Amino acid sequence: MKFPPSFILPFTIGLLFISVFLIIIIGIWISELSKIDKSRIVHNIFTRKSWLALRETFSESLLHRKIFRKNPVLGYMHMSLAFGWFLLIVVGHIEACVHYQTFKVPAYKAIFMRYFMTEPSITLSGKILAACMDLLLLFVLSGVALAYYKRLNSKSFGMKRTTKLKTGDRIALFALWLIFPFRFLAESVSAGIHHNGSIISQPTGQFLSSILPVQSLEMPLWWSYSGALGLFFFALPVSRYMHIPVEVVMIFLRNYGIKVQKRIDGYSRIQIYSCSRCGICLDSCQMAHAAIKDTQSVYALKHIRNRRITDEKLFNCLLCGRCQPDCPVGLELNSLRLTQRIESTKEYNSSYEYLKNGKVEVSPQTEVIYFAGCMTHLTPAIIKSMKEIFAVAGVKYWFMDEDKTACCGRPLMQIGQYEAARKLIDHNRERILASGAKKLVVSCPICYKVFKEDYAIAGITVQHHSEYLLKLIADKRLPVHKMPLRVVYHDPCELGRGSGIYHQPRLLLDKYVEVIPIMNEKEAAYCCGGSLANIKIQMNERNQIRDKAMDEYLSYQPDMLATACPLCKKTFAKNRTLPVHDIAEIVYMALKKDNKIVIPKESFNKIENQFYGHIFDSLNQH
Repeated sequence: MKFPPSFILPFTIGLLFISVFLIIIIGIWISELSKIDKSRIVHNIFTRKSWLALRETFSESLLHRKIFRKNPVLGYMHMSLAFGWFLLIVVGHIEACVHYQTFKVPAYKAIFMRYFMTEPSITLSGKILAACMDLLLLFVLSGVALAYYKRLNSKSFGMKRTTKLKTGDRIALFALWLIFPFRFLAESVSAGIHHNGSIISQPTGQFLSSILPVQSLEMPLWWSYSGALGLFFFALPVSRYMHIPVEVVMIFLRNYGIKVQKRIDGYSRIQIYSCSRCGICLDSCQMAHAAIKDTQSVYALKHIRNRRITDEKLFNCLLCGRCQPDCPVGLELNSLRLTQRIESTKEYNSSYEYLKNGKVEVSPQTEVIYFAGCMTHLTPAIIKSMKEIFAVAGVKYWFMDEDKTACCGRPLMQIGQYEAARKLIDHNRERILASGAKKLVVSCPICYKVFKEDYAIAGITVQHHSEYLLKLIADKRLPVHKMPLRVVYHDPCELGRGSGIYHQPRLLLDKYVEVIPIMNEKEAAYCCGGSLANIKIQMNERNQIRDKAMDEYLSYQPDMLATACPLCKKTFAKNRTLPVHDIAEIVYMALKKDNKIVIPKESFNKIENQFYGHIFDSLNQH
């Protein structure tokens, strides 16, 4: 019995190690899923969703389509390494099967083909496959060269910032950078000895044989290639490159309908390990506008993975979601951070003695429940506008939080106080169901998102007031009067990226004013900086974020800034450089016969300061 050469040992042992490790760790993560999520896997694995997942794996994990669209050079670099390596494996195995005329070819013979195939290919298929392998290796090497250059000069790739490498990352990266140059040199040297190369390896081998003792270099180079492969496999679990296999699993589970829950489970761990720490999300984070450059999602996930997360990194985030559209993997970045906040936060006593569980008395003719929200009560012009609009349209409504006691619960949820938030949610759900109404209209996007996702009230339609007002116009219950105003619309984070409501506010505004298209809008829209989700940021830092956004809006020279969020309105109004109005106010303006309305000036007076102080004091008690 002829034993294979000893140089294959590093590769073989490394491949065995990573295979066993992945089977065990992914098995553990799958076992941590809920029964519902496990059943989703079972019911969907042999459906069209698996095909969709396979297609996404090909387009994103191999071709890196999202990165390519954002940065073609960076996309090519990632694609050449991922897709090129994949093709080397597939085509290399096909070549080995053709050469040995069997499908039962050991992996090492395909990986080290040029060592074992000591004679040149004489068949046409063999020559074509050999040429393809040479071209594919050149394709991968071009990506390696770009990776070298990117490490030295990332700004030339259009990246303002990149992430730092830890020890495991450096070892894996060092090994990855060596794998393909060693393979090229080993194959070229073997080609110089056995004349079994192709269009690139053969002339390179002939050149090397003319200047170097290739006979004595062959085995060291094959050992180096095998060693680099083995080292990469062993370093993979403790490096950022763990995302390569885990990302594929994540894509399949996501297509099966599995989402990050409000608890740490196997899927949240899979998402965390799927982060490649590419750093693409860094440039989209507005925290950098306030010189805060170490709390972004990529850093938070790294520290969560390494179990070194601190409150400063965990809670110093706006949860605006601006980084999520840029994530090439499509991670639920906000949900992952929120889950960790829930995990890390100790519940404080929240009795909510003010909650009244008495009977809800609502007229049987009531069409809708109107929920303003805490922030809307601090911008009374919005409430006044909605009341007048309801009156004009003849809407019978119940003002659910008119007494200002019913918070939706989302601010508590955003800072990790999930159980406390549940108390408010359960109380509010009982009141809503007791009303008998079938539609809930909300003015605050923060409230809108939690009512849509966490209340889950059967038979109740939840609408933001921009959606509802548009419906009133469609039903001919509201007149339309175009005003000669040029308006920039600011997409609120929770309404836009958080809930996918982009078009309705613009359609509504377009009926009353001219909406100016701007560069950073919709998914790329700026956060106002006023988010209650960040309990670590300072007021001056909030102002820097706000002013940066306002500077861009002012560059379009609008007559006013429109938004659909009371918190955004209040935050931008403090800048005092441009009139800021909610879309409900603008509709009310148009409904006035003389097209005039007096909007109260919002400022942080004594009462408002006390209110905000109470909120932030409560949030800091985690």
